[in-house]
Amino acid sequence: MPDLRKQYIDEIRPALIKQFDYKNLMQAPKVEKIVVNIGVGREGGDNPKAVDFAVGDLTQIVGQKPVIANARKSIAGFKLREGRAVGVKVTLRGKRMYDFLYRLINLALPRVRDFRGVPADAFDGRGNYTLGLREQIIFPEIEYDKIDKVRGMEVTIVTTAKSDDEGRELLRLFGMPYSKPGDR
Repeated sequence: MPDLRKQYIDEIRPALIKQFDYKNLMQAPKVEKIVVNIGVGREGGDNPKAVDFAVGDLTQIVGQKPVIANARKSIAGFKLREGRAVGVKVTLRGKRMYDFLYRLINLALPRVRDFRGVPADAFDGRGNYTLGLREQIIFPEIEYDKIDKVRGMEVTIVTTAKSDDEGRELLRLFGMPYSKPGDR
């Protein structure tokens, strides 16, 4: 597996410095962390095994044990009780983060059915990118026969970019396959 950290230092950072005319190496945006979460919702309270399966899937995908997220307050309309498990999440940094980013861009996204690229406008205004995936089975680590249910997940790539344009260019240089405006 190629070392994305080395690629960032050798190729991506110099390209960003040149494009955005930074005066200092430290001004160039970088990927700070990646947060991956799977929501189990009401199913987590009804079926305790659902949380265990989500933990197992996420552990296999990212190589790190996730934290169980519990509901902070009760909401009668959603039949949700305070303290019930509603999802699992994991924060990746360092080598695991770069390895996951590589697998996401080069292995998982091309396996999405009818894939035409990811939306280029899913930035939050501060250079962070959030991507929703409908199925966990796009990752090669997951065996289709061993899952209990197809679950979606959310991947948030947190960068040090000051603007969406800087964050978009950073991820484009990493190889993020953005869709063209008319494709989606």
